[in-house]
Amino acid sequence: MLSSYQIVLFGAGKSAGVLIEYLKNTSSKNKWNVLVADFDLSVVQQKVGDHSYVKAAQINIQDTHARQALVQSATIVISMLPHAMHYLVAQDCVLFSKHLLTASYIDEKIREMENQIQENGLIFLCEMGLDPGIDHMSAMKILDAIKKEQGEITSFKSHCGGLVAPESDDNPWHYKISWNPRNIVLAGKAGAIYIENGQEKSCSYQEVFSGNSHVKINAEMDLAYYPNRDSLSYISLYQLHEAQTFVRTTLRYPEFINGWKYIVALRFTDEQLMHDTTKMTIAGFFRIHLEQFGFSNPDFPFTKKDFETGNDNPETQSLFVKQMEFLGLHDQQNIGKGYCSAADIFQFILENKLKLNSEDKDMIVMLHEIEYNIHDKSKKIHSCLVVKGENSIHTAMAKTVGLPLGIAATLILENKLNLTGLHIPILPEIYNPVLERLEEEGIQFHETIS
Repeated sequence: MLSSYQIVLFGAGKSAGVLIEYLKNTSSKNKWNVLVADFDLSVVQQKVGDHSYVKAAQINIQDTHARQALVQSATIVISMLPHAMHYLVAQDCVLFSKHLLTASYIDEKIREMENQIQENGLIFLCEMGLDPGIDHMSAMKILDAIKKEQGEITSFKSHCGGLVAPESDDNPWHYKISWNPRNIVLAGKAGAIYIENGQEKSCSYQEVFSGNSHVKINAEMDLAYYPNRDSLSYISLYQLHEAQTFVRTTLRYPEFINGWKYIVALRFTDEQLMHDTTKMTIAGFFRIHLEQFGFSNPDFPFTKKDFETGNDNPETQSLFVKQMEFLGLHDQQNIGKGYCSAADIFQFILENKLKLNSEDKDMIVMLHEIEYNIHDKSKKIHSCLVVKGENSIHTAMAKTVGLPLGIAATLILENKLNLTGLHIPILPEIYNPVLERLEEEGIQFHETIS
């Protein structure tokens, strides 16, 4: 017979480390039993260690009997599994009347369960991470306060990015991987749609990274951004139909976006273009791939007219050559992944070349730029969050994704969050107490009004 657990956490991957530490501290204080389950038992054991109240377990999430046994043993289930697997856990949570928290966007199949969730008196709280998550909570707190004072929002821009901290920035991409590398490879592939000055704007995959949009974070930091996939769906969510500009974006250092524009144009992220990498080196992949597009010089000069944009200066093009050299333009390391796509190979290269070293620090930057009219005056709010990680394990990404989940679970168990139904954190009953506890953990926005 399984023990009874206040919290069962599925998934102990890259973003779960800080959440597990939070659960260890909280469980010690409250004498709550917590179980952390993952396919790789050694990973869980390393993160859990020897703890009186937090235990590690191995699970194949596709094993229905084992999964249901763990769900049935819980009061609250937190899923840090890949997005496609949340539904398996959600079904079990409805079946056994258990609360569910995730950091992912609401799955449409979970949305179809909304009535059952409500009828069972459960709370399913999704989008409870960084982006989505902290972005919703921090934005809605500002927007609700403006509306309470009868202000009218005219422009909403929300930017967020997972970056490398300046002290660990040592490559020409000015980037290191702190989250799911597949999402990095495929970023922007669906294009983007948003509202700007009252006009609906759309960008193709190639156009997403071709802009030159910059934003000043603070006196020391100037970043570039590209629009996210679908900003329009958030207009109703935030009740901002009156806004003439509404866009959500991803932040990067300018050099990254300049280089990534070329990566897209050269189809390094193509999921259909196949290569046999059994005996292929990284240099060999770059040579074979580039030759398909008319580049025969191994030093990769910009000579093919179809590739020239006509918009970049020699300095930008020279930087991209350096970026390619850093990724392994001449590297004789064997890939050895068999028959796979250009995107698969490029992900392998990024994971090797842009990884966080053990003492590297990542950085989360979030900025809301909100313009509004109130009492016949125009005002602008600049609300900014900057969080730095400690090292490659205790990252800013893991902190900002994991802590909102841990805090929400704690609030539910303390009977301080008593909503039922399917939610994301846009209600004051959710965002006020969570943001307050995030501040206690050092996650705090700084606002200026002009």
